Amino acid sequence: MPLLCPAIVLEERGRTTLTCPLAASHRALIVCRMTARSSRKPETALRRGWTTGACATAATKAALIRLWSDQTPDRVSVNLPKGDVFTPAVEDCHLVEGGATATIQKDAGDDPDVTHKARITVVVGPSDGGVVFRAGEGVGTVTKPGLPIAVGEPAINPVPRAMMDEVVAELAAQYAVAPDVTITVSVADGAALATKTWNPRLGIAGGLSILGTTGIVRPFSCAAWIASIHRGIDVARADGVTHVAGCTGATSETVVQALYQLPDHAMLDMGDFAGGMLKYLAKHPIERVTIGGGIGKMTKLAQGAMDLHSGRSQVDFDQLARLANSPDVAKANTALEALDIVGPSLGQTVAEAALHRVANAFPAINFDTVVINRAGDIVGQAS
Repeated sequence: MPLLCPAIVLEERGRTTLTCPLAASHRALIVCRMTARSSRKPETALRRGWTTGACATAATKAALIRLWSDQTPDRVSVNLPKGDVFTPAVEDCHLVEGGATATIQKDAGDDPDVTHKARITVVVGPSDGGVVFRAGEGVGTVTKPGLPIAVGEPAINPVPRAMMDEVVAELAAQYAVAPDVTITVSVADGAALATKTWNPRLGIAGGLSILGTTGIVRPFSCAAWIASIHRGIDVARADGVTHVAGCTGATSETVVQALYQLPDHAMLDMGDFAGGMLKYLAKHPIERVTIGGGIGKMTKLAQGAMDLHSGRSQVDFDQLARLANSPDVAKANTALEALDIVGPSLGQTVAEAALHRVANAFPAINFDTVVINRAGDIVGQAS
């Protein structure tokens, strides 16, 4: 599973949000943005949670037990891919016309996950052969290429599908029945929750994705966020997009998208992970890439930082003073204060320096840069 990192807080236009991925890795389909529960990583150990894929698998197991036996389980155990065991309580398990249903409430632990406490419901019934997956209410359908699930399929990731396949095979053998099952997965209020995720941008219509490669949500997973950036690049390439943009936060993204009239699926949720985006683009290039952000993070990029988070890189004010040809900048506490000292010309200087840095590091891509102030005004632009 991904390494853990501090919560990543974006502060723009006086509001604080936390961009956080759903638990996933290289098969991630979405990333979610929501109001932060806290602007800091808790000082105590963070409690892990369970993915939507693990919950759907547990609901599938409970519903099949009810369908193929006289039992109504109040708890089931599911073996997860890395050897962990998930044993959730089962809600509302009963027979329905032609099948059975069960619900599991997701617990995302201490991760600020948009699907925390969501109810994942599965209805199982017979199929014409093998296991067939269907999207119920609140689960999306893939409409664009570039994701690990084919266009037209329910947005249920490969590992959750494999986990549900395994449960079907196990219980079919136990109860001596044919493993021919239709599995319909629903998420209560999933369509509304999906508007807080990257799903619309990635071409997943109508609801959430059922995610997870280990079944476990690791709080504040940097690698999962980076993986979602990679999937955004995959989708853009598959859709023939030739100009994408990666921005450090919501305000810079709005400014850059309006500046170039880019579609949603051309906007990569880069956040602090410039390196994660750029290294993937080096192997999977797109013709033109705009990098936009506030003066502080763009200064760090200009100075060579590839992780722009405040806890892992800092502005070198002595270096910035030399770049700006202004000794007073060395005494500044923030890049915004330096901008006030020098004026808008500092924004242009930083934009040019950032462009020089990324263009030299990744020469196969045509870059441009956009620097904004706290109000969202463009103070620097280089191409």
